[in-house]
Amino acid sequence: MKLTKKQFKQDFEKRLTTKFATDVEKAGPIETFAAVASVVKAYYSTIWQDDNEYKDESKKKQAYYFSIEFLPGKMLKSNLLNLGIMDTVREGLSDLGIDLDIIAEMEPDMAIGNGGLGRLGSCFLDSAASTGIPLNGNGIRYSYGLFKQKIVDGYQVELPDSWLDNGNPWEVRRSDKAFEVRFGGEVWLEEDGKGNLTPRYRNQERVLAVPYDTPMVGFENTTVNNMCLWRSEVPKDLDLRFQNLDYMRQTAMLSAELYPDDSNYDGRLLRLKQEYFFVSAGLQRLIKHFENVNKVPITHIADFISVHINDTHPALCVPEFMRILVDEYGIEWERAWNITVKVMSYTNHTILSEALEKWPEDMVKTLLPRIYQIILEIDRRRTAELLPKVGAKLVHSTRIVKDGQIHMANLSIIGSHSTNGVAKLHSDLLKDVELHDFYLIYPERFNNKTNGIADRRWSQISNERLSTVLDETIGKTWRHNLNELKLLEAYKNDENTLERLQAAKFDNKLRLAAYIKEHNGITVNPDAIFDVQVKRLHAYKRQLLNVLHILKLYFDLKDQPELDVVPRVFIFGAKAAPGYHYAKSIIKAINEIANLINSDKEIGDKLKVVFMENYNVSKAEIIIPAANVGEQISLASKEASGTSNMKFMLNGALTIGTLDGANIEIFEAAGKGNYFKFGLNKDEVYDYYKNGNYNARDIYEQNPVVHRILDAFIDGTIPNITAEGPEIFDSLTTYNDEYFVLRDFNDYVRAQKDLEKLYKNRTAWTKASLMNIANVGKFSSDRTIREYADDIWHIHEKK
Repeated sequence: MKLTKKQFKQDFEKRLTTKFATDVEKAGPIETFAAVASVVKAYYSTIWQDDNEYKDESKKKQAYYFSIEFLPGKMLKSNLLNLGIMDTVREGLSDLGIDLDIIAEMEPDMAIGNGGLGRLGSCFLDSAASTGIPLNGNGIRYSYGLFKQKIVDGYQVELPDSWLDNGNPWEVRRSDKAFEVRFGGEVWLEEDGKGNLTPRYRNQERVLAVPYDTPMVGFENTTVNNMCLWRSEVPKDLDLRFQNLDYMRQTAMLSAELYPDDSNYDGRLLRLKQEYFFVSAGLQRLIKHFENVNKVPITHIADFISVHINDTHPALCVPEFMRILVDEYGIEWERAWNITVKVMSYTNHTILSEALEKWPEDMVKTLLPRIYQIILEIDRRRTAELLPKVGAKLVHSTRIVKDGQIHMANLSIIGSHSTNGVAKLHSDLLKDVELHDFYLIYPERFNNKTNGIADRRWSQISNERLSTVLDETIGKTWRHNLNELKLLEAYKNDENTLERLQAAKFDNKLRLAAYIKEHNGITVNPDAIFDVQVKRLHAYKRQLLNVLHILKLYFDLKDQPELDVVPRVFIFGAKAAPGYHYAKSIIKAINEIANLINSDKEIGDKLKVVFMENYNVSKAEIIIPAANVGEQISLASKEASGTSNMKFMLNGALTIGTLDGANIEIFEAAGKGNYFKFGLNKDEVYDYYKNGNYNARDIYEQNPVVHRILDAFIDGTIPNITAEGPEIFDSLTTYNDEYFVLRDFNDYVRAQKDLEKLYKNRTAWTKASLMNIANVGKFSSDRTIREYADDIWHIHEKK
C-alpha cells in the first residue's frame, strides 16, 4: 500500500488521542504499541473486506486448515512488512522519538501453539496469503496457551502464559457467527417407517463456540486470508438448572489451555473434548458460509471446499462432516461418504507410535455418542466392503475400531482422499513401514509434501542485517521468490561479499550475546562457535547426545588446560511436556552442567552452556540469525521433517545432523562440504530393531570416554542431580538406550571435530555458509503450499 510518513504520523497521533486520550509525550509503551497496531489494522481492513468480497463473488474453491495449534509469533512487524510500510512506519515513529523495535517488544507472542506443528501451520497461512491462495486456518483461542517456562534451581516450572492480558489487537470477535457444540447425553435413532433413521437427543451439554478472526495479510498483494480461533462460552439461553459453577468452569476450560495434561482420565477427556469443539464449530461455520455464498446444493460442496486435517487432532472432521451431511441434510450414507472423502485430506506428522492418537471406545461413546455411532458405521461398512477384496489380515490391521480403541490416524486416512508425509524420507517410511498396509489398499492416496518455512519472518523480519547484504549483492527479487538466492553462488569467491556475510553474522551474535548477558547473566564470547539446539525436549530429538559431547569437551579441557580449541557456546532452548518426567530430568541436567562449566574459572571463555528459558518464536528470531551451527541430531527415522533445520540454513548456519527427516534433502541442496553428517541411517536403525542385537551396556563398559561421561551422572561430578542423574544413567545402560545415543556418540564426536576444523578457516566456513543460503529456496513454505494447492486441494492463486 502507498503511505507517506506524514500521513502515518497524523493517523498515529490521532489514534493515541481517540483510543487512550493521551499524546506521544505521555503515552506508555503498551499504549503506543496498541495505537500503532490499531492504525495498521485500519490500513489492512479495507483490503481484507475487498478480498472477502472477491472470494464470495468469484465463488472459487477455498481450503480450510484445521490444526489444534498455531504459532504465529508477533504480528506487528509481519503486517508492516507485508503491507510494504515497514520503513515508512519506522521512520515516522523515529521522528516522534519512538523506536519501532522497542514498541514491537510490547506485543506478546500469541500463545496458541507449542512447537513445529503450530509453527508450520502459521508458515502455511503466511505463505498462502502471500501467494494468493485462499487458505483459512481453524483452531482454538487458548486463553493461556501451553505454558510459560521458568527455570528455578535448574528445574522447569510451568506458569500460565496469560498472553491476552492486554487483549489481542489483531482479532475480531464475531459473536453473530457463533455455533453450538454439544457433548454427552443420550442419543437414539428413530425410524420413520420408510427405512430412514433420525437421531434424537436428550440431556446434552451445550457449549457456545464464538469465533475470533485474525487476518493473515499477504506479502505486497491484495490477499488477506483468515485464521479463525474458537472460544468456548456458556449459551445465553441455557436452562438455569445447568448454570452451575462446575458447568461454567468446564466450559471455560475448553479454550483455556493447549494440551492439558493427559496423564489422567480427566485430562484426556478434556483434550478429546477440545478436539471435537473446534472441529464441530469450524465445520458448521464453513458449511453455513458455503450455503450463503454459493447457492448450490450441499452435495456440490466438494467443488467449493477442501478441509485439511493437520495431524490427528482434527481427525473428528471425518465423522462430524458425515453427521452434518446425513443427520442435518438427509443425504444418503454412501453419497455422503463419497463427498466426505473428496473434501478431506490429511497430513501425518509422526511415525512414533505413541504420538498416533488413540481414544478409548468408552470415552468416545460417553462424550460423543452420535459421533461414536458414525465411527462404528464407517468401520463396519468399510470392513464389509474390503474383506472380499483384500482379505481379513489387511482389513483388521487397518481398522478404525479395534482392541477397545479408536485409532485416529486410521480414521484420517480412511476418511480422506490424500495422506501426505512432510519429508521424502518420512513419506517413504509411511508407505514402506509404518502405514504399509494402508498403502497396499490405497496407494493412490499417498504423497509427499516436504515442509517449508515462511522466509519473510525468518529472514526479512528476524535478520534485517543479512537481508540488507543480500539486497545489495543480488537485488531484491529473492524477497518474492526464494529460489533467486541461487544468484548468491556467483559470489562465493568474492572477498567483499564473504566479509559482509561475516559482519552480518557477527552483529547478530553480538545481539544474542547481549540478550544472554541480560537474561541469563552469562558473558559469552561472540568469536566462539554458537552451536544451537532449539526444539521441543524429547528423548528422540537427542538433546542428551549434545550434552554428552559437551561433557567430553569439558573433561578434555580439564585434563589438558592448554588444549588448542575453538571457543564454543552451546545454546539450548526447549520445553518439556508437563507430564514428561524424563525430559524434565534432562532439562535439569543441562542446567546443572551449565552451572558447573560456566562457573569453572579454569575453563573461562573456552566453553559456555546456555539454556534459554521459555523458548518461543520471538526468542527464535534472536537465536537463529546468530547461530553458526544448527543441531539436527534426532535418531534416523524418528523426525518427520523438522523446520528449524530450514531456518538455520536460511540464516547461514551449517547443519550437523543425522540422515533423518528433511536433513537429507537439506544436505543434498547445500552440497558436499557444507554440512556435517554423522550417525546411523534408517536401514541400520531398523536392522537393530529387527535383530535386537544392540547392547548399550557393552559400549559403556568398553568405551572409556563414554564410561567416564556417564559416571559423571552418578558419582557427584555433576552437582544437584541426585535423582535425575541415575535416571539418565539407567536409561542409557540398564534400559538399553532406546534412541541409540551411545551408538552414535563416536561418529558425532568425529563430526564435531570436522566442524571445529572448518571453523578455524573463516573464509572456508563463510563460503559454506553462503552455499547454504544460496540453496535454501526449495525450503520456502511458498513452494510447499503451492504443492498442496495444486496436488491435494485443487485451489488456485488469485490473479
